Amino acid sequence: MKRSVFFQPDDGWVGDLIPFEKDGEFWLFYLHEDRSDPKPGTAWNLVTTKDLTQFQDHGVSLHHGSETEPDFNAYTGSIAVDDAGIHHLFYTGQNPRNLGPDGTPLQLVMHASSTDGMQTWTKHPELTFGAPDGYEPGDWRDPFVFRDESKDQWRMLLAARHSDGPERRRGVIAQCVSSDLMTWKHTEPFWDPRRYITHECPDVFAWGDWWYMVYSEFSESFTTRYRMARSPDGPWTVPDLDSIDGRAFYASKTAERDGRRFFFGWIASKEGNTDGGPWQWAGTMSVLEARQNPDGTLGFGFADELVDSFWDDVTVSLTGGLPARLDVPDGYAAVISEEELPDRFYAKAVLQISPHTTECGLLLRSSHDGDKSYVLRLEPKRGRLVFDRWPRTITGDAQWHVSGDIPFEIELERPCSLAPGEHTLEVVVDGDLCVAVVDQQVALSTRLYDLPAGRIGVFAGEGSVTVTELEIRKRADN
Repeated sequence: MKRSVFFQPDDGWVGDLIPFEKDGEFWLFYLHEDRSDPKPGTAWNLVTTKDLTQFQDHGVSLHHGSETEPDFNAYTGSIAVDDAGIHHLFYTGQNPRNLGPDGTPLQLVMHASSTDGMQTWTKHPELTFGAPDGYEPGDWRDPFVFRDESKDQWRMLLAARHSDGPERRRGVIAQCVSSDLMTWKHTEPFWDPRRYITHECPDVFAWGDWWYMVYSEFSESFTTRYRMARSPDGPWTVPDLDSIDGRAFYASKTAERDGRRFFFGWIASKEGNTDGGPWQWAGTMSVLEARQNPDGTLGFGFADELVDSFWDDVTVSLTGGLPARLDVPDGYAAVISEEELPDRFYAKAVLQISPHTTECGLLLRSSHDGDKSYVLRLEPKRGRLVFDRWPRTITGDAQWHVSGDIPFEIELERPCSLAPGEHTLEVVVDGDLCVAVVDQQVALSTRLYDLPAGRIGVFAGEGSVTVTELEIRKRADN
């Protein structure tokens, strides 16, 4: 049993997750990525957890096919249970050598079943099917199967693309239906906004009086979003804050336990393990808990189990103590801790933000004077949380050879409500991983590579902020 804040296997990386709740335990199937060359094929691995802080890695669960089989890469899908208790696993089969009529590798829906509680899987290649006419054969993936009791049928949602229309607006969530989970009939699209390249990893669930649709897009943004409706047939509406996290947290799918809904995704790594490197596919598993607001919208934050796993207080000394008021109507001020923080910690800052304040927030892994640090910056006037760092990219030897025209880490911006008054900013840092949460509503995940250690600080710019609480905790096994 491996105790961790964010799970990652010893021999690779976590790709798309397929979460499944069984007898109070989360079975987290995931696409195992080892980044070797040539590619060995992709299998479904399995990790289980009961408390979201201790993980048991079971290795390969669903083996990928051979170099000549259509599931050389066994990509994302879902699991459903029939009335007899048999588990049915639907997944995407892809082989780069198996080309369709348009010259792209075919993506196929494939089927496996288990009669021993998901210990072993039997594949059913005779049940394989691909995209019908009118859809691109190379985009027919991520089958998500759920039971629609109102229609007494199973429904399968697929990330697909129309074969005509503007190239980056062909995305559609296609749909098939079945009475027995064995034979499937293509029917009208589940959602067809003509909005994105495609809608990866679709997921649908009911919660109270609402239905929610979750998908990941890489068109305007590389992020996971959700929509709301009163029935699984729509119409789907766009909440004001419709994304789950930012650029780094992707392909999240959900599972429910005891009336609580959890979103499981992966925080992408960066090439070269540097802050300036491009994002990579796959990374480290992360989980956010959704909280249903009175109007049905969802807020996202840490699961209580994760926060409670940090129980050892860390002494932090700020000049002047708490409460600490930073009053700079036309300037900038920061207060930095005397102590460096451990590699893994949980921090909670309660900020009383005065009207008309431009910015405030936390400095992470800061130098003693706050000049070099990562920055979690709340911007009330713009209604957003952003992630920043200083120094930014250095482009030459002169004083002005810095990327000063980049206002923050592009793609790491989250809209949030920051009206004057009290706001809580929580952070979990574990090595090169960082997740921040504002008011248990808005989450932002990222990587921290270039600054491996440092202090914590609070700051304000062009306004007034009072820090009424600053709590730092670590795990006993730090």
